[in-house]
Amino acid sequence: MEKAVFLDKDGTLIIDVPFNVDIRKVQPVPDLFSSLKALQDAGYLLVIITNQSGIALSYFTISDLEKFKKYFIDWFAGNEIVLAGFYYCPHFINGNNPDYSITCDCRKPLPGLLLQAAAELNIDLNNSWMIGDILNDIEAGSRAGGKTVLVNNGNETEWLNGQFRNPTFVAANLSDAVNFITGKYMKDE
Repeated sequence: MEKAVFLDKDGTLIIDVPFNVDIRKVQPVPDLFSSLKALQDAGYLLVIITNQSGIALSYFTISDLEKFKKYFIDWFAGNEIVLAGFYYCPHFINGNNPDYSITCDCRKPLPGLLLQAAAELNIDLNNSWMIGDILNDIEAGSRAGGKTVLVNNGNETEWLNGQFRNPTFVAANLSDAVNFITGKYMKDE
């Protein structure tokens, strides 16, 4: 079985621009590709796990998001990063698109997308990580059975406690998260 790092997209890999599928507005977080390269070199599959309620809210379509997904895969490949998967939840119960305004098991904080990716990509969840910028990401990773890192960049505003919402590690940024996962953080201390 493979080990993986599941990565939230908005706010973790790129600067969060709400409901964005315009590639011209994509801005990577600092050290994005060097951080992902370190994970890749350490033998981790890289898998994006993202909520995309803009579909349920009719801000954009599945087709729009699929084009955005292709851009991401190509952008990463152009920087020598292989994405093993890009999984998204189009659902939001309070949306206005009836096809996607449903309760599901794939919207974080639920672990459905991680479990799907694990089944499809032969991932050992116990030896995998979820990196995200809000506690819903942490809860999804914990519920799936993995370890978690919260990138505390100011995007978490609710700070709701719960059984699955305590990260394994709190990082200042993506690079810090990767250093912890790969063990470099401990060696530098």
